[in-house]
Amino acid sequence: METRQARIGRQALLLAMLDEGEEGPVLSQLEALSWRYCQGRVGAMEPQKIVAAIETAAKRHGVVDGGLYREMHALYHAILEAVHGVTRGQVELGDLLRTAGLRFAVVRGMPYEQPNEGEWIAVALYGTIGAPVRGLEHEAVGLGINHI
Repeated sequence: METRQARIGRQALLLAMLDEGEEGPVLSQLEALSWRYCQGRVGAMEPQKIVAAIETAAKRHGVVDGGLYREMHALYHAILEAVHGVTRGQVELGDLLRTAGLRFAVVRGMPYEQPNEGEWIAVALYGTIGAPVRGLEHEAVGLGINHI
């Protein structure tokens, strides 16, 4: 397998972007690396709803321990960074009459060859965002990576 260095974001993006049934090779790589992951969907523009959906999924699937502050803190910052990318820097869009249909993936693992670099977490968001008129949305993507 090719070098693992700095590939955690790529794996998260692929997992978020691939349609159901297409993610087999990515899931095989994650399992071979013993990396933890989860996927889900969120259809809201309010940052608190996006954060809550991703945090809930990550805790439910054992990607993070909800009782450990450092893990939840790292996840929170990775989520905010991903949202920042999707919204082009305008994190507060709830009142601007925009809709979003986003898929997300959270991946946790050790992307560096040196074990002392520790674990990292990546959050990827992919989907559509736009005016609240069906069919007029455009694609958007965001990625956040943080150390645990």
